[in-house]
Amino acid sequence: MTQIFAHRGYSAAFPENTMSAFIEAQKAGADGIELDVQLTKDGEVVVIHDEKVDRTTSGSGFVKEFTYKEIRTLNANKKGGKNEPIPSIIEVFEWMKSNDLICNIELKNGVFLYEGMEEKCIQLIHQYGLSNRIIFSSFNHYSIVHCYQLDPVIETAPLYSEGLYMPWVYAKAICSKGIHPDYRTLLVDEMIINSINSGIAVRPYTVNKEADMKRLFQLNCSAFITDDPPVALKIKKQIEKRP
Repeated sequence: MTQIFAHRGYSAAFPENTMSAFIEAQKAGADGIELDVQLTKDGEVVVIHDEKVDRTTSGSGFVKEFTYKEIRTLNANKKGGKNEPIPSIIEVFEWMKSNDLICNIELKNGVFLYEGMEEKCIQLIHQYGLSNRIIFSSFNHYSIVHCYQLDPVIETAPLYSEGLYMPWVYAKAICSKGIHPDYRTLLVDEMIINSINSGIAVRPYTVNKEADMKRLFQLNCSAFITDDPPVALKIKKQIEKRP
């Protein structure tokens, strides 16, 4: 049955890419979380989407201009309420020891290349014994090929936002076991069906409309990435109850 991945955690109700968002996604019943990583000035892997901290935190400037100690002083909860620090990937991996969630790590290296980020992530994945629970994705497909070369066990999946002809063929060409397309590129059901029949998992982003969720459940899509896992769970249960 189709898995539900929480986009930047349960980001519809909690500050994105924070431990609260991840913990609440698990409580809601998500099968996995999706998060974004970048490097600080002193080379720590931190969880944040934008290259700049301005939109999601109390600070301003580029992630790569902050040391880890400095970036931890920022509040990633701009809506008010309790202070939410930007997590390190180590903090996420420590928490993952207490559950069985899958973690989709998006490598945010399309603007800044962050030399050595893939190696740092893979070293920590090995340290925490999480190789079978991680999926690397990125719009930088050179980066995920590099991940595969470093460790062929850890799954990779290219992210893309434009229509791609026979994406299952492309995925196999770069040794990926999945594809993470923008949902809007999946215009015909055959795109999903042919990929899955070819052994390539399909996990579109960001699926928030109930009608779109229903379509993906009915097609038995591998997974989808959503801001609102409780809504997805509700629809999944409705479909499972049908005779």
